[in-house]
Amino acid sequence: MVVNYINGEDKSGSGPTQAIVNPATGEPVREVTMSTSKDVEVAVASSSKAVETWSRVSPLKRARVLAKYQQALIDNIDTLAGIVSEEHGKTFDDARGEVTRGIEVVEYACGAPELLKGEHMMEVGPGIDSWSQFHPVGVVAGITPFNFPAMVPMWMFPMAIACGNAFILKPSEKDPSASIFLAKLFSESGLPDGVLNIVQGGAEAVNALLVHPEIDAISFVGSTSIARHVYQTGAALGKRVQALGGAKNHAIVMPDADMESTANALMGAAFGSCGERCMAISVAVCVGDGVADTLVTELSDRIASLKVGPGNIAGMDMGPLISESHRENVAHFIASGKEQGATPVVDGTEWSESNGGYFLGATLFDHVKPDMRIYQEEIFGPVLCVVRVSSFDEALHLVNTHAYGNGSCIFTNNGAVARAFTDNVHVGMAGVNVALPVPSAAHSFGGWKQSLFGDLHAYGPDAIRFYTRRKTICQRWPKSSVNSGPSYAFPSN
Repeated sequence: MVVNYINGEDKSGSGPTQAIVNPATGEPVREVTMSTSKDVEVAVASSSKAVETWSRVSPLKRARVLAKYQQALIDNIDTLAGIVSEEHGKTFDDARGEVTRGIEVVEYACGAPELLKGEHMMEVGPGIDSWSQFHPVGVVAGITPFNFPAMVPMWMFPMAIACGNAFILKPSEKDPSASIFLAKLFSESGLPDGVLNIVQGGAEAVNALLVHPEIDAISFVGSTSIARHVYQTGAALGKRVQALGGAKNHAIVMPDADMESTANALMGAAFGSCGERCMAISVAVCVGDGVADTLVTELSDRIASLKVGPGNIAGMDMGPLISESHRENVAHFIASGKEQGATPVVDGTEWSESNGGYFLGATLFDHVKPDMRIYQEEIFGPVLCVVRVSSFDEALHLVNTHAYGNGSCIFTNNGAVARAFTDNVHVGMAGVNVALPVPSAAHSFGGWKQSLFGDLHAYGPDAIRFYTRRKTICQRWPKSSVNSGPSYAFPSN
């Protein structure tokens, strides 16, 4: 049974229980107790008390706890990856990669003494020195999605805790066990009770966190519709909010691209983790019919050899989707594409070796048009759409006019074209011959347009800004008791 983790102890939620299903088999593996607003109240009370002490712990001592935690995560990486693979369905290698990227954020957070130093300047005015300080925000809530049950929480709570905050995590109820493992490992590494609390649950728990007056900031990753709700609700109550939403990531393929390496990169970017990634490439924009014809052939050949099966079996390339309802939703998108006139080069719904799990094969559409649903909407499944255009400018226009602006990439051997792309593309993350331009832990992750609500991105330098309040201090010590009298003009140097 998966329960809440509050003040260093397992605590059952007071709501109903819900099955946690292994998507590779369709069978329950354990249950999770859902939380009510009363359970959230208990967690907030614990966090509010813990932050009083933790916020006064020096950044160096916080960093020492984080360093122990980093090593504990490294020592337990295979166990954590196995938990992720079982409840999410992704392959073990993919799960291990997810955990590794999360650990990199913990490693960056270990630099808290450097990251929180602030700035200082002498003589900003006659005898006046000025400096800035970074203070913790207070109690922070994080609401995370099913697709990265270890990595996305680690985008949030290590950075928030390094900055001196207390953190309440509400993970996805579909795969919540990783969150409990992460929290207990942190406690074993020396984190005081109550600094990291876990609340399981669904909409009731989320809404209770959004409106609670003692929660000062909210981090969210999920669909755009819910991201907008989280942002509007939290911001209206004066909370600091960063809400990362959906995506429709394009890859522009130029005539001079290395087609073999491009096809290999697009296979991983489109079908890795069954397409359940906010950075997955779901649209390949081919400049010229010859490019499209060649790419479709290359992709078709590779899809034919794609190994689909349970993530715990070695050698699998793609596992199942997260749930039966999501599999049906993706299948409806595929049907819509065929109805609207796209060419189904490979139809994933014809793949039938599911063995009771929520599997779909990879789908490849050609001749996709911008007015089709499969182009406009986020599918979040193993579906790649090929759009044909006649020029780079036309391709760039498609990317820039789409409602989403999370990430995009271009495949080319032309430096001038690559520069024109990176300078002018309207997305938060751009790649040149890199299909998944996910920033390293020392940078920050986030999109533009309807892919992000709020001003600051996740992890990296933006996380320091998000999880702290800046205070600027001006100080002067008079050299003598001589007083020249009051001045009524606005101070200037």
